[in-house]
Amino acid sequence: MSRIGLTPITVPSGVDVKINDQNVSVKGKLGQLERNFSSKVAVKQDGDVITVSRSDDAPESRSLHGLTRSLLNNMVVGVSEGFEKRLQLVGTGYRVQQRGKGIELSLGFSHTVPVEPLGTNSLKTEGQGMVIVSGPDKELVGEQAARIRKLRKPNAYSGKGIIYEGEVVRRKAGKAAGKGV
Repeated sequence: MSRIGLTPITVPSGVDVKINDQNVSVKGKLGQLERNFSSKVAVKQDGDVITVSRSDDAPESRSLHGLTRSLLNNMVVGVSEGFEKRLQLVGTGYRVQQRGKGIELSLGFSHTVPVEPLGTNSLKTEGQGMVIVSGPDKELVGEQAARIRKLRKPNAYSGKGIIYEGEVVRRKAGKAAGKGV
C-alpha cells in the first residue's frame, strides 16, 4: 500500500481546485497550474481535502498512486507558497547581473551568457554571486536551475563553478608533485 498516496492533501484558503475527470486545475495567488493524470487513479475533492485512490493493485497503478498524490501536492504548494532554488557562483570573476526579467552571467568565457526565465519562473540576483530561481511549478524551477548550473558545472579540482546553495563539492587531490622518474 502506498503510504504517500494514502495521505490526503489539505487545500489552503485562497487556492481553488477544479477536477474534471482526469484533468486537475489548481489556481492560487501565484498563478494557475493544470495537469492531466492517468485513468488508473481517481482524484476526488471533499471540501478542502483532496484524496487520490487507485482502481486496482497492478504494479503500474500502485506506482502512479503515490506519484499522482505528490504531483497534486506540489501543484497546491506551488500556487500558494511557490518554490525556490538558490545557486551560488564560485570562482574569481564569476558574476551575475540582472537584465530586465532575465540575468546575464560572466563565467570566464570570452562572452557573457544571457539567461531568460522559463514559463512562469522569475530570476533574481542577490549580490554578484547568487541567482534565485523561483516560481509556482516545481518541475520548471528545477529545470531552470539545472540549465543554469549546466553552464559551468563545479570543478572537482578547483571547486569553481555554479553550485546549489548548501551543496558540498567533493574536492579531489591534484597531481602528486616531486615523484621521480
